[in-house]
Amino acid sequence: MSKVYFERRQKVGHIVLADPPSNLVTFDFADGLENALREASKSDIRSLLIRAEGPNFSKGGDVQEFVKKGFDDWRTFISRIHHTYRSIEALQIPTIAAVRGAVSGGAFELTLACDIIVAAENASFRFVEASVGAAPCTGGVQRLAERVGRAYAARYALLSEPMSGVTAGQLGVAAFVVGEDQVENVAEELAIKLSNGPTRSYGAIRALLKAWSGGGVPGADALVLDLTVGLHSTEDARNGRTARAEALASGKEPAPVVFLGK
Repeated sequence: MSKVYFERRQKVGHIVLADPPSNLVTFDFADGLENALREASKSDIRSLLIRAEGPNFSKGGDVQEFVKKGFDDWRTFISRIHHTYRSIEALQIPTIAAVRGAVSGGAFELTLACDIIVAAENASFRFVEASVGAAPCTGGVQRLAERVGRAYAARYALLSEPMSGVTAGQLGVAAFVVGEDQVENVAEELAIKLSNGPTRSYGAIRALLKAWSGGGVPGADALVLDLTVGLHSTEDARNGRTARAEALASGKEPAPVVFLGK
């Protein structure tokens, strides 16, 4: 079996790191992740969960493999990983990472490509690169800074300090922090909830967040009407408004709406 594979559970897609206990980022890992993401993008899933088998999400790159590679081979590998992570961000569905144990190097950068991180309390996020004379090279520094600010990003990237799951929650890296035995359940329940939600609304919200990331509030404001007003005429919006209006007219609290992603 591939070191990374895709499976579908109804409307939720799962990309699974399947080389425990370390789930190292290798050249085979890059192939598997790229293929799994291609399968995910061809399906009609409405949310995507990235999780791992074994006690660790990933202990990061396989240094023994990396030191054997020449400059051009290494640069091509990093380019592929970088492109794949950005392809995760390019999806128009919500993405969730479920992590426990070690979350190191390129694996930390993988989680930062997702919308939401669900972390175990005892998870250990770490950029190890500076400790070996390198630097994170698939987007992690800037995406950590986006979540926690420049000061903390500098601290964790320059000093290669481990960040616990609890600290990740406090700083805003992880949106949910739970016990180790709850990570997959909480993440999958969240993925299912999102897969039943208004997919096109989620797409607009994610696009606004990306615009804000690149251009701040003015950048997002420049796109907000184009991204949101068209939702008014979608089937999901019509059904949602109708259900809410009928509930309010009868003096009841609106029941959860069944969205079709249309």
